[in-house]
Amino acid sequence: MRNLIIYIATSLDGYIAKPSDDLSFLKLVEKEGENYGYAEFTSTIDTIILGRKTYDWVIKEIGSSHYDNGDRNVYVITRTKRPNVGKTNFYTGNLFDLVKRLKSENGKNIYCDGGAEIINELLKNDLIDEFVISVIPVLVGNGTKLFKDNRPEQELELVSLKSFETGLIQIHYKRKRNNE
Repeated sequence: MRNLIIYIATSLDGYIAKPSDDLSFLKLVEKEGENYGYAEFTSTIDTIILGRKTYDWVIKEIGSSHYDNGDRNVYVITRTKRPNVGKTNFYTGNLFDLVKRLKSENGKNIYCDGGAEIINELLKNDLIDEFVISVIPVLVGNGTKLFKDNRPEQELELVSLKSFETGLIQIHYKRKRNNE
């Protein structure tokens, strides 16, 4: 069975964006030649799920080639119907049903690229298998929290912990299941 993995960066105080979806704090740890394991990670996935706001930001800041490179199926979770673009599907259906279907299919792992609404919906439905969280050494004060209140408690097991010269710390957890 395929795993659904969150791979995301957050401030030390738990924000994935400052107010107005400002992600400028991520630039604090940009270093030429350092991708914090992202290339290795993306070689293990063939499907990406993300929210429309995250998608719009990436398209504006990085460009469409970040997602639409022909190698992966991309599902942008949105409330507004839009025509598909290449392998990018604008999905307006039930997130739970989509993830259950994707997990049951053959393939590599599934990457959730955010945002917070999608992540928290997946948490409520116990659909996240692994978390790779990069902690940026900054306190931003307010914005969009990675984890919202009122979700079920979930035990995690540490897979690895890496620190980098820039001060970034990357924590990799997997979901502890009752039968483990």
